[in-house]
Amino acid sequence: MTVTDTPTQPWTGQRVKDADKEYVIHSWSVQGALDPIPVAGGEGSWFWDYDGRRYLDFQSQLVNLNLGHQHPKLVEAIRRQAGELCYIGPGFAERSRAQLAEMMAELTPGDLKMTFFTTGGAAANENAVRLARHITGRQKIVARYRSYHGATAGAMSLTGDPRRWAAEPGMSGVVRMLDPYTYRCPAGHPDPCPVCSGGPHLEEILQYENPNTVAAVIVEPVTGTNGLIYPPDGYLRSLREVCDKYGILLIFDEVMAGFGRTGEWFACDHWDVVPDILTSAKGLNSGYVPLGAMTVSAEISDWLRDNMFWGGLTYAGHPLACASGVAALEIMREENVVENARIMGERLGTGLAALAERHPSIGDIRGRGLFHGVELVTDRATRTPLVPFNAKGPAAAPVGRLIKAAMARGVYLTANFNVLRLTPPLVIQEGEIDLALEVLDEVLTLADENYVG
Repeated sequence: MTVTDTPTQPWTGQRVKDADKEYVIHSWSVQGALDPIPVAGGEGSWFWDYDGRRYLDFQSQLVNLNLGHQHPKLVEAIRRQAGELCYIGPGFAERSRAQLAEMMAELTPGDLKMTFFTTGGAAANENAVRLARHITGRQKIVARYRSYHGATAGAMSLTGDPRRWAAEPGMSGVVRMLDPYTYRCPAGHPDPCPVCSGGPHLEEILQYENPNTVAAVIVEPVTGTNGLIYPPDGYLRSLREVCDKYGILLIFDEVMAGFGRTGEWFACDHWDVVPDILTSAKGLNSGYVPLGAMTVSAEISDWLRDNMFWGGLTYAGHPLACASGVAALEIMREENVVENARIMGERLGTGLAALAERHPSIGDIRGRGLFHGVELVTDRATRTPLVPFNAKGPAAAPVGRLIKAAMARGVYLTANFNVLRLTPPLVIQEGEIDLALEVLDEVLTLADENYVG
């Protein structure tokens, strides 16, 4: 049976599922292995299927629904803009675009000023790298291994995680550096550690690559997709100093961590370090309309007034997207969303610490605000991961079993190999945090079954 065979058939959950399976290509998936839940709606921190079964969205979907599902003020702002002007080309001046750019200059750290609006985080990173190369006249970009910068050709080349392998060979000129993963220090925990302190490791790489050929260093201030890794104090400052020493631009990818996710407007605010270019998306408008942003320093803004910006998109600064961004930022201010993320994050962190006392499979907990990772192990002494890096199939089963059990109990979770990602909407309330902790307490017993320490 196909959709075209029965054009009057009502759109039940089963019909949605059948049409999806037949015609939709899903991201990062073997299509025949999928069995997606047909979703009928959502509100706040919850979504539900066509049978009315509700799920607590403890992921904010792709860590982008910071304001939760169907925030009425945000939905109304999109409706209002649609009634006024759905589209105008990026060569015109338009109110929602100008207003959002002005707000970005106010909210972003330091002297960041002008913004180019894109359709998402990947496009923002593509344009940031291109601009860095044009300004400096250099070609090389230093990126990290445990990173994700997007799925377009250039952004995937910047990305370090295994998903880039299928896209190689990629964009030329990308150089890798190791990550400040203190729980699994790649340098073996020397004191002081050149990798985890940042600057010494970067400077050694520059010695081999010739710093005069490097245009930019791009990092996520807090690693998102690849394990929720927080840098030690001083790390970002050290990178900043080395970049300044060699005339290299520093790009912060705040696509996932920005707009309140860590309990500050931007993750780099925790360490008071300002990049030359900041990229963002996701929480900028909670993903209600595709939107990303590249925001640049006052110095780069001045450069752009006299030099060509070799970038452009048909949907750059799309009025509907920008109007949703304006509304989202206004809501965040009016409803103290960043403060709520900080308060609820403390509650989540306290609850996770209590779980660690009961579940030996918890090897490490790291997080601020509502951006937490729980690393699962089979032995705390050796820190052996519950599932190996890049686990697939049977090797990934222990974590997959846990995720499935949580979903059966009405809590939606995801993981990066052996690290659970706990990233609920920033509007989540105490009772919802407590419910998620209760379910985690139940399903972590499945991970404990693999513990051998």
